[in-house]
Amino acid sequence: MSGPPRPRNRRLDPPAPARGGPGDDPALGAAPDTPDPTAGLPDAAAPRRRSRRPLWAALAAALVVAAGVGAWFALPVNTVTVSGNARLSEARVRALAGLEGHFGWLYYGGWRARGLLESPWVQSAVVTRTFPDRVSIAVTERTPRARWQRRSGEVVALAADGTVLPAATGTAQLPLIRGWGPDRVPEALHLLDTLARYTVQSVTYTPSGVSVKLKTGSVWSGDLRALVKYAGSISMYPDRDIFIYPWGVSVQE
Repeated sequence: MSGPPRPRNRRLDPPAPARGGPGDDPALGAAPDTPDPTAGLPDAAAPRRRSRRPLWAALAAALVVAAGVGAWFALPVNTVTVSGNARLSEARVRALAGLEGHFGWLYYGGWRARGLLESPWVQSAVVTRTFPDRVSIAVTERTPRARWQRRSGEVVALAADGTVLPAATGTAQLPLIRGWGPDRVPEALHLLDTLARYTVQSVTYTPSGVSVKLKTGSVWSGDLRALVKYAGSISMYPDRDIFIYPWGVSVQE
């Protein structure tokens, strides 16, 4: 009899590693890459380039400052001409225009001359710069048109647009505007223009109307539009007291 079969001995060799290495086993996922010690570092030349930028910026700023200082001293305002002034002195116009002392021509502009329009005597001004060192100022001044007696009793000079002109002189012969109640000074000034061909000595206003005193005679009206409409009657009755109403004219004998 033959005995039980004898087991065969088989040689078991360990599996050969995959080509990609043990970390490439699909069940375990891809193995992480080995960190590159140079990754994330800037180019060697970059630090040098960045380090030069502050230097160039500082040099550029220094050049700008130097150019500005040079322009200030190399191009100063040497000649200033003033025209159109009668009430204001030339020195006062220069001061209002910001041209006192030394000032660079290149930096002079309208912002510097704004003081001219802050003066009640200056109605308008034209400032012209001429290279390399000249500034010309042409002013148009306001002139006194009438005198205005305030409620306090003080009498001041007024321009045609109602601007108070301080320290005005030679105004004693101008018409006097006065009154009480609501302010009617703008209307009185307009009336002076309307009656410019007549010798108006005063305009007195009240809530009920306006009275105009002439060299000879007077005119009263409760309606300024009617007064303007019938103003021709002043020439017809130069020495009379005239009352003008919306419906007609009454002459006092």
